[in-house]
Amino acid sequence: MKKALAVFLMLTMIFVLAACGSDKTSGGGDKGFVGIAMPTKSSERWVHDGENMVKEFKALGYKTDLQYAEDVVENQVSQIENMITKGVNVLVIASIDGEALTDVLAKANDQGIKVIAYDRLIKNSKYVSYYATFDNFKVGVQQGTYIEEKLGLNDGKGPFNIELFAGSPDDNNAYFFFDGAMSVLKPYIESGKLVVKSGQTKFEQAATLRWDGATAQARMDNLLSAKYASDRVDAVLSPYDGISIGIISSLKGVGYGSASQPLPIITGQDAELASVKSIIAGEQTQTVFKDTRELAKKAVEMADAVLKGKKAEVNDTKTYDNGVKVVPSYLLEPVSVDIENYKSTLVDSGYYTEKELK
Repeated sequence: MKKALAVFLMLTMIFVLAACGSDKTSGGGDKGFVGIAMPTKSSERWVHDGENMVKEFKALGYKTDLQYAEDVVENQVSQIENMITKGVNVLVIASIDGEALTDVLAKANDQGIKVIAYDRLIKNSKYVSYYATFDNFKVGVQQGTYIEEKLGLNDGKGPFNIELFAGSPDDNNAYFFFDGAMSVLKPYIESGKLVVKSGQTKFEQAATLRWDGATAQARMDNLLSAKYASDRVDAVLSPYDGISIGIISSLKGVGYGSASQPLPIITGQDAELASVKSIIAGEQTQTVFKDTRELAKKAVEMADAVLKGKKAEVNDTKTYDNGVKVVPSYLLEPVSVDIENYKSTLVDSGYYTEKELK
């Protein structure tokens, strides 16, 4: 009886686990099984990324297992381990912490599973076959250049007050964004045309863990109370839309956003729906559009090539050194978006509808 009960409980557990995973497993799987590990659903861009990849893989006849770890590293490691156990043939991973997956990727390699890094470089592993991303340094250049142009810095105008925000220190891309922006802004800071009243000009001082908007809002609150009681902020370098929204909330809390005290120039990234609406409303000034539909297609092409024993198309073999190897990469082009071109860039391309933006 004890053995029979144990068998029954084991079968019941297997059935429950299978049922729990079935909502995220899609496609017939005639050509193979793909594990897709995304960082979080709290940012809409990752939701779009996951959905776009599932759609593309399914069209090619692949079965997929899509998982979101809600920015908890241990969850992502566990999810990847589970995918390995399920027998996936390839993993597409947008890592939460680029340095936390070394051991689990070694396990994947032991099972003959190839790995594609998706938009975030996976560090310290020789088992990353390819990297699909955007030109991340250029993203920062576009943000910095937008501030330069809108303030008229290249025409000799100034000085202006600016504060700098950076992304999460566990995301390799955050450094590229910041360095790209600073390649434009630093000369103006050194010449005095841009003044960072907080004195916080280094990445470590400007970093925002997990790209969290609330963290950015709290830091902006502190900067405003400590340094801007009698001075105006003219521009804020923000690397991501979620951070931008937090910054705007802080600024509006002390009176910015009125005719007498307009909001500063505020950059962003990812063209998230809330931020595009904010741009239309005259609050956030700019964002950088990264077409996740195209990125998903590129990652799917890479995975398909790997599973067929072919070489994937790349256009960069020098930039992305993960500490163990230079990962062959394909870099897509980002597009700077503001009130002037959001319709032609986002609506005409079908990324958003006019109705969604109302």
